[in-house]
This record gives sequence, C-alpha cells and structure tokens, in this order.
Amino acid sequence: MGLRFTIAAADIDETPLPGEAADVYVLRLAREKARTVAERFPGTWVLAADTTVALGTELLGKPSSPTEAREMLTQLSGRTHAVYTGVALAGRAQESMVVRTGVTFRTLSAGEIDWYANTGEPLDKAGAYGMQGKGSFLVSGIEGSPTNVIGLPLGETLELLMRAGVPTPWRGP
Repeated sequence: MGLRFTIAAADIDETPLPGEAADVYVLRLAREKARTVAERFPGTWVLAADTTVALGTELLGKPSSPTEAREMLTQLSGRTHAVYTGVALAGRAQESMVVRTGVTFRTLSAGEIDWYANTGEPLDKAGAYGMQGKGSFLVSGIEGSPTNVIGLPLGETLELLMRAGVPTPWRGP
C-alpha cells in the first residue's frame, strides 16, 4: 500500500483464556501487542495483528509438527471454518477491529493431506494452511476478505489507519 514501516516483535503470552471466543482472543492479542510495542516507541503509530482459525468453538493455531498439521487438515477437510484477525493501532491513536472470513475446504484425501503436511508450509500458519501458497488447492470457497486469510486484511486495515489519521501516500499527513 506504499506505507513505510519497521517490524518490531511483541513478546507476549498468546495462550487463549479458558472459554475465550475466537474474536475476543485475536482482539485481545492484537491490542496487547500494539500496546507493548508502543511503549518501546513512544509517539509513533504502532499497528499489530493476530490471526486464528476457528472450527466451531475450537481454536486452531499454528501446528507444532507435520503430525499436528495432518490432524488439523483432517478436521478442516470438507468443512467450513472461520479465520479471525484482530487488528489494533496504538500510539498516537487507539483503534481496533476484528475481521472474520469464512473458508470452505474441499474434501481431502489422506494422500493430499500427507503431501501438504510434509511440504513444511503448514508449520507457520494458523489452521495449518496457507491459501497464498501450495495450500490454495485445499480451498473450495471463501466468504469475506481474501487478504484476511492470506495475512493482514488490507482493505479493512487501511480504513482503520485512515480513520485514525495515519498519512497515506495518496493523501499525505
């Protein structure tokens, strides 16, 4: 989007609270990340986000192994799940939101699941898949923001930044 930025990690505990709903969880983490980094960089804009995959009330984070990736992919096969991203802005202004996208998977064969789990791609992705990569073949339908599933929901994030008065290349400070 033509915005200049610096990446700064926020070292926070990302453990879901007991019974915490997916939308509440990602919003809490995004706000905590933004607040934590804003304390280190006073007077700047800090944008933070967190994403999770929810199958019903079950949260599917990043798998720790190909075996765990296979389990997640098996659960998602032939079903619709939700991808939630919390986005928070801290520093000069406070804004936050949650974006939800519905994703439907094809019914997957054991061979497809095994092959994809062994590519290594699922290991750093919530829900064990990346729609922007090899995992695109898993998805048969989507309802909502595609960029939310790929990473940061760009259109919605841009609206949040503009509401807060963050300068953009096309409208300046």
